[in-house]
Amino acid sequence: MRKFFLPTFLLIILSSCGQPARLSAIPPGQTVLAFGDSVTHGTGAQAGQDWPGLLAPATGWRMINAGLPGDTALAGKSRFPDLLARHHPALVIIEMGGNDFLRRRPQRDVKEDLRYLIRTARQAGSQVVLIAVPELSLLAVIAGKPDDAPIYTELGEEEGVPVITDVLSDVLSAPELRSDNIHPNAAGYRKLAVGIIARLKDIGLIHEAGA
Repeated sequence: MRKFFLPTFLLIILSSCGQPARLSAIPPGQTVLAFGDSVTHGTGAQAGQDWPGLLAPATGWRMINAGLPGDTALAGKSRFPDLLARHHPALVIIEMGGNDFLRRRPQRDVKEDLRYLIRTARQAGSQVVLIAVPELSLLAVIAGKPDDAPIYTELGEEEGVPVITDVLSDVLSAPELRSDNIHPNAAGYRKLAVGIIARLKDIGLIHEAGA
């Protein structure tokens, strides 16, 4: 009897490792921090057409748009703790890494910077969701179909964080949804917001009453 118990116990433990936990729903009125670069800021569209701004009326959340054009995961580490201390967000949605890729930083370094952001947010008491960003690839540019950098799904597995995959890549693969090669236009941000909301519902973060 004992010789069967140990392998079964280990199997249960191993199967649970790296699996994103279902997060607690965020009620309307709670503060949510969108931390990112120009894609979070809303570059390529008019004010109010950014994806955090579109999430606010759909969820009832108090959205803080902390998108900074040109920001990197490396540089963002210095401003992140102050934002957490100032706003005390119930949830942090991180969209970061695109400018690091444009600067040809090694993905392993970008991955560790993102890991720092994830762990810092959790230590501050916030739930965390990661938005996958396309990697810089000549083949993807030629084919017109960018793919998510693999570090995002890796981090999701390693840190147990939900990752919103393919949504930004899909928007940037459609010329009619882009203002340029790396930024959505107004229609693109609407599609991006719809995709993010759908994924947030899937993982239980959005109250149906506020969706």
